[in-house]
Amino acid sequence: MGAYKYIEELQKKKQSDVLRFLLRVRCWEYRQLNVIHRASRPSRPDKARRLGYKAKQGFVIYRIRVRRGNRKKPVKKGATFGKPVRQGVNHLKFQRSLRSTAEERVARRCGNLRVLNSYWINQDGVYKYFEVILVDPSHKAIRRDPRMNWICDPVHKRRESRGLTGAGKKNRGLGKGHRHNHQPKNAVWRRHNTATADQVSNQVLLSMLIVRLSMNPSLPESPSTLTLQSGLA
Repeated sequence: MGAYKYIEELQKKKQSDVLRFLLRVRCWEYRQLNVIHRASRPSRPDKARRLGYKAKQGFVIYRIRVRRGNRKKPVKKGATFGKPVRQGVNHLKFQRSLRSTAEERVARRCGNLRVLNSYWINQDGVYKYFEVILVDPSHKAIRRDPRMNWICDPVHKRRESRGLTGAGKKNRGLGKGHRHNHQPKNAVWRRHNTATADQVSNQVLLSMLIVRLSMNPSLPESPSTLTLQSGLA
């Protein structure tokens, strides 16, 4: 096996003594740095290379930390000025992942670069840390690379804001059917609060068994025999 394979297997054992010490030391270091800063090299080179990173001109690695938790609604003094069902402020869940948020914030800082992908590197009780791979579309090393110059097309501008990166596509639920990710609230309520015909028939059968058992205690105790006799009756 090559070196990257060993690194990959090591990352799978995050509860090992080596990884726990390494993640704790790196997390302390990341807390002392700026929220968004450029990294000289990826901290997980195996993961970065799997996502398209190359150690050549035109590729940049940025590191960012994102605060964990819910998304508080940005309203003044908690006044939403709406219907009571929309008055929630604190316990609102953001529709996109923190990794997608990290990509958008880094891209906003580096407007001349384009987001290729991102990956998790660390987390603590307050923050999650990600590294974002960016590509310079105006660099000749990128424009002359037949495997990478697709990102230079204007259609790939702001791709992280349109759900075209890995984190964005994961949230969109592609390949799982059109009803996977965005189901109507009333449909979910109706599915959990409406009894189907099979459920009603099972409840009726169970009630009949209870009545017969209370009227005739001499019936056998086997559930299969009870079901068979009730069906024959």
